[in-house]
Amino acid sequence: MKYVNQAVPKVDAKALVTGKGVYVNDLAPSDCLIVKVVRSPYAHALIKSIDKSKAMLVPGIEAVFTYEDCPDKRFTLAGQTYPEPSPYDRLILDQRVRFVGDPVAIVAGKTEEAVLKAMKLVKVQYDVLEPVLDFRTAKDNEILVHPEDNWRSLAPVGADNKRNLCAHDECSDGDVDAVLASCKYVVDQTYHTKANQQAMMETFRTYCYMDAYGRLNVVGSTQVPFHVRRILANALDIPKSKVRIIKPRIGGGFGAKQTAVGEMYPAFVTWMTGKPSKMIFTREESLIASSPRHEMEIHVRVGADEDGIIKAIDMYTLSNTGAYGEHGPTTVGLSGHKSIPLYGKAEAFRFTYDVVYTNYMSAGAYRGYGATQGIFALESAVDELAKQLDMDAVKLREMNLVREGQVMPAYYGETANSCALDRCLARAKEMIGWDEKGMRKDMGNGKVRGLGVAMSMQGSGISSCDTASVTIKVNDDGFYTLMIGATDMGTGCDTILSQMAADCLDCSMDEIVVHGVDTDISPYDCGSYASSTTYVTGMAVMKTCETLRKKISEKGAKYLGCPVEDVEFDGEKVLNLKTGESISRKDIGNKVMCFNDDALSASEAFTSPVSPPPFMVGMAEVEIDKETGAIELIDYAAVVDCGTVVNPNLARVQTEGGIAQGIGMAMYEDIVYSAKGKNYSNSFMQYKIPSRLDVGTIRVEFESSYEPTGPFGAKSIGEIVINTPSPAIANAVDHAVGVRIRELPITAEKIFWGIQEQEKQK
Repeated sequence: MKYVNQAVPKVDAKALVTGKGVYVNDLAPSDCLIVKVVRSPYAHALIKSIDKSKAMLVPGIEAVFTYEDCPDKRFTLAGQTYPEPSPYDRLILDQRVRFVGDPVAIVAGKTEEAVLKAMKLVKVQYDVLEPVLDFRTAKDNEILVHPEDNWRSLAPVGADNKRNLCAHDECSDGDVDAVLASCKYVVDQTYHTKANQQAMMETFRTYCYMDAYGRLNVVGSTQVPFHVRRILANALDIPKSKVRIIKPRIGGGFGAKQTAVGEMYPAFVTWMTGKPSKMIFTREESLIASSPRHEMEIHVRVGADEDGIIKAIDMYTLSNTGAYGEHGPTTVGLSGHKSIPLYGKAEAFRFTYDVVYTNYMSAGAYRGYGATQGIFALESAVDELAKQLDMDAVKLREMNLVREGQVMPAYYGETANSCALDRCLARAKEMIGWDEKGMRKDMGNGKVRGLGVAMSMQGSGISSCDTASVTIKVNDDGFYTLMIGATDMGTGCDTILSQMAADCLDCSMDEIVVHGVDTDISPYDCGSYASSTTYVTGMAVMKTCETLRKKISEKGAKYLGCPVEDVEFDGEKVLNLKTGESISRKDIGNKVMCFNDDALSASEAFTSPVSPPPFMVGMAEVEIDKETGAIELIDYAAVVDCGTVVNPNLARVQTEGGIAQGIGMAMYEDIVYSAKGKNYSNSFMQYKIPSRLDVGTIRVEFESSYEPTGPFGAKSIGEIVINTPSPAIANAVDHAVGVRIRELPITAEKIFWGIQEQEKQK
């Protein structure tokens, strides 16, 4: 392979480092109407009246829209394959507001100053209602977040709006209760992960205009262009043929932009006024009215025999979807289905979940997508089990981890065709010096260090669901255009797919032009989520290249006047093996421009019945001041099995970035609400994400396996990398000072009070 498994620079690297204007706000014209929304100050209320007359008198104001102006047709903002599992519970604007920050009115004007002034003049009278703010009491609460009759669920996910229930399910294999009863050692604990913000650099932003044919054109920072087309058509109640989505450069997403958080407001303004408009979320808006990670409380029971063999795992997840159900039914499944299968010797498992509505901003997709929460819970519980057994935490995992060739009942019955988890664990152990340092070391200065370990798995696309299509055409002079519907959001998929295509077509990457996503032109792709692009779209690239090579050979044989069986295409020319005569790809490309009756292009699609999991091991070393509880992350060693590493440089920075985000979740990030549901974490002064100085030393290595169903043996890497820091750091803290933190984030205060509690019990 000339390009795959090589550290090829990103195809857009020069444009990025030279600051080329390629983002949404760079592309929007100066005469766009500025769009903003008036937001609710209450967590739960009914709008009694809205007076917009004074706002409309402000010079430069084009329109003020309320719920009375919008379609009464519910939809979901979740970017998911149709029919969406997420309930149809949204309106563009609703008479009922369901969280502090829920939109009440849309204001559009020629200048930002005019819009801000007009927003203050929109007078709203509310009938304030009692909110549901404790997700533990939301199910079957007498207060309903969605009492409306036109709420509906398109998929059988166990949703019931009359019970505040967004989803419910239970699955099992074997008799969990009986097996747990037979276990000598059982851990029975509850773990709590709060909501987390994706905190991408580019906030939500959209620019819209009407074209000459009366179609709505939307230029948006989105991970899911084709899904956004459907979402906007549903929201505006117009045909999908009237909507076109164009995806420019994205300044980060991490799952936030798998939800159409802001697109519908400028789209509605442009559709109603015929004028171009744009909406740029402030950082505050992105923190109080967006799509953070789901808060989850996970009850875990895990049992082992006297030898340390894990026999049974029982998990119950309670997930807080907030005011709306975006991604509620789908994230929760990963908390069990992508944690329980890590342990291959379990004889029985049970996984049950409830997803409930509350009066907080709705949750959505965030890297790890529910697996992150479940792995924190299970990997913490397994460490507590090791403590009961008085066994080394790594040894317990070595004895029980899933291995290549094993069937994974809790992972939908799939077989681990490629699994280097055992080698990942062994390599990480060497990297951090587990045996040499021991799980605890007193530094002799009032500080103590501890080591912690965690394992994780994810998936590669959504099996029997995700579809990706690719089109490659041969142009004059023989260069290629690679047209994809996958969304590069900084991850480098344009580069990775070009690497694959170049190796498949035996050409240089310079001869391949990648075309960005435009729903009018690009072949269909579900979008960049569920760690699908490398695996699903990569296979579509390989299939398309194979078909195109055959077509080039056929065309070359025609021009050479010989049977196609006599020729061979080596990437540069079609050669007649019998005569030695040849015709170059350049000449073929030029010839098909004239007197040709078929297009020299190919388009193929790929979907997979399986979702081969990547695996990862993370090990953390922390230092804790026993007097204050202050914690410092000293070292983080990680080893990833993502099959064949397509681009080592991009894989490494993906891993390092994901680990840094996981460290933020573990130690710093916390969304804090008032007693009335107001989000106090509305800036980076309050919602603290780690800087490069806060994450210690991060070291990453890869243990390759070969996935037979993946392109060049590759699996995904995008999401798994965030999953290990929280449990690894929590386990390291416990090993260091004997304090078990079961609710994130892990702070000095929690450690201090835990140490004090220990002292009282002595």
